[in-house]
Amino acid sequence: MPQLSFLSPYGDLTVSEEDGVIVALDWGRSPFQETTAVLNEAKAQIDAYFDGDLRTFDLPIEAHGTVFQQKVWAALRAIPYGSAKSYGDLASVLSTHARAIGMACGRNPVPILIPCHRILGIHGSLGGYSAGEGPETKAALLRLEGISFRARDPELF
Repeated sequence: MPQLSFLSPYGDLTVSEEDGVIVALDWGRSPFQETTAVLNEAKAQIDAYFDGDLRTFDLPIEAHGTVFQQKVWAALRAIPYGSAKSYGDLASVLSTHARAIGMACGRNPVPILIPCHRILGIHGSLGGYSAGEGPETKAALLRLEGISFRARDPELF
């Protein structure tokens, strides 16, 4: 599987491709580097996002997951840059429970590109985040997009 690692403002990232589509974005550096046109474009778009020059990703993405996870991830992709929804909001739309939304977000194999960081807890609380450095990374991504949130411990963020 071709992978490309690069430095971002929030640490090393590795993008993985399978059959011409992005299937994973992970924090950390992979020892297996094989560049492709899709991976180069993903890096360019992610860099532009971090620079504040890109608000919508235009990449072929195929996140592997259950039918329910696919529905949640599609709903996440519909949340525009600079906007957020709560776990409860999304649960209401998908006729499920907020905890199920959180579980699907935690299993998102392509964070940032599928923006699970745009989901907040009750009353705008930060909630969890399973990528990068966890809530600190989520807080940084929200700040990048100008999204307000309530931090549990403001000194950490």
